[in-house]
Amino acid sequence: MATEDRVLVLDFGSQTAQLIARRVREQHVFCQLVRHDLTADRIRELSPKGLILSGGPMSVYGEGSPQVDPEIFELGIPVLGICYGMQLACRSQGSDVAAGESREFGRAMCQVNIENPLFFGIPAETQVWMSHGDQVRDLSEHFNSIATTETCPHAAVQHKSKPIYGLQFHPEVTHTTLGGQLLRNFVRDICGCEGTWEISSLIEREIEQVRERVGNKRVICGLSGGVDSSVVAALLYRAIGSQLSCIFVDNGLLRKGEAEEVRREFGSHFKTDLHVVDARDRFLGELAGVSDPQVKRKIIGRVFIDVFKHEAKSIEDAHFLAQGTLYPDVIESGANPDGPAATIKSHHNVGGLPEELGFELIEPLRDFFKDEVRKMGAALGLPDQLVWRHPFPGPGLAVRCLGEITEEKLAILREADAILIEELHRANLYNEIRQAFAALLPIQSVGVMGDARTYEFPIVIRAVTTDDFMTADWYHMPYDVLQRISTRITNSVRGVNRVVYDCSSKPPSTIEWE
Repeated sequence: MATEDRVLVLDFGSQTAQLIARRVREQHVFCQLVRHDLTADRIRELSPKGLILSGGPMSVYGEGSPQVDPEIFELGIPVLGICYGMQLACRSQGSDVAAGESREFGRAMCQVNIENPLFFGIPAETQVWMSHGDQVRDLSEHFNSIATTETCPHAAVQHKSKPIYGLQFHPEVTHTTLGGQLLRNFVRDICGCEGTWEISSLIEREIEQVRERVGNKRVICGLSGGVDSSVVAALLYRAIGSQLSCIFVDNGLLRKGEAEEVRREFGSHFKTDLHVVDARDRFLGELAGVSDPQVKRKIIGRVFIDVFKHEAKSIEDAHFLAQGTLYPDVIESGANPDGPAATIKSHHNVGGLPEELGFELIEPLRDFFKDEVRKMGAALGLPDQLVWRHPFPGPGLAVRCLGEITEEKLAILREADAILIEELHRANLYNEIRQAFAALLPIQSVGVMGDARTYEFPIVIRAVTTDDFMTADWYHMPYDVLQRISTRITNSVRGVNRVVYDCSSKPPSTIEWE
């Protein structure tokens, strides 16, 4: 994507590398995650205003540890090293890095010792988040030590003659109280970025690019009912209007009222050429008797492609297929040749279906993170309940209805889940929670209703808070809200006699149950 200002994050395997990019974008500066071993020549071609070297799990002096082209420090581009990145930058300029006398993991108080632009506007003492075993032990004469902690004498450094800075702590995590200010100081003041990365201008830019590429040809967009595909459809409708055809496959694994909502928004409100395919019987038929979650996923993926291909053939003159691929999908799939290679994995949104259908691919969201996509959806006029709804897995209720899937169990799960979401809205808690859902377990337990003994299903309530979904903590639900949820489900959903609350974090658990 063309942009006036760009900051690159060189990824050395940090779990929070994507978070660095997101935090920089919060400063209205375009930021991309790239390979750690990009050459200085390639970086010069990309013309970034600044470079950030991420943390990483290895020791900079270890055998096989990822290194960086030392010429990047001679480009005159401001560099900020974080944790491993700081150690790498310091070592390249003559400093010594070794195992620290005390490893630091968690919160620490950082004392700023020297006035400098990186810490402008930040108090002399501030809370930071450490996660390291190695430290810069012998700082070369080229650097000033500008901040310390109790066990880290060089918690932050500044090169005396080059625009190179280092932080031993992690400014990208929320536990570093003023980490956002630190990153703002770097990208806006030190790098000189103007901060023009605004959602409103981005939408217009994407619309113009789509119009220029598509011309008068037809585009097919697969709608799932989720945020990403809905924003793609709304953006394309704004760009090309009646040249857009949407396909919505009802697989029988949707939440309560989801199919009706898609019909209402994209058939009536946006008035797109909407093709609704009722494939419930086929999906449920192929899933009959299947309990293994991975087998479920493979069946759902295979059947979806078959159904989608059949419907797409009925749309004349279709030339493009639009997908809701996001920037994290591109990073993790290795689809960007400049992107990091250490985290490559397959992703359902990158490749695959367009190749099978013979269409050209349009991915208008491939430069954006999820929170940016939500803001785009709101700006495009999508309703709040769609834009801000909690994530829903691709296989739908199939991975929340544990064990064998039946229509009876799905009906029970839909009703329980709808009650949960309704009560969270009623208590004004929905937006505090990043993801909440009901799951149905493949067991039955004894209960009593009136004078009768029951033997019915338990429902699990799961609710978590998280910044990035890489880690998550269980939400401390108020007891009165839990009581209302439990009472309503057991009283009104036939087939349920017990409700339990999942109070496990990620890790060691995952957010979804399958």
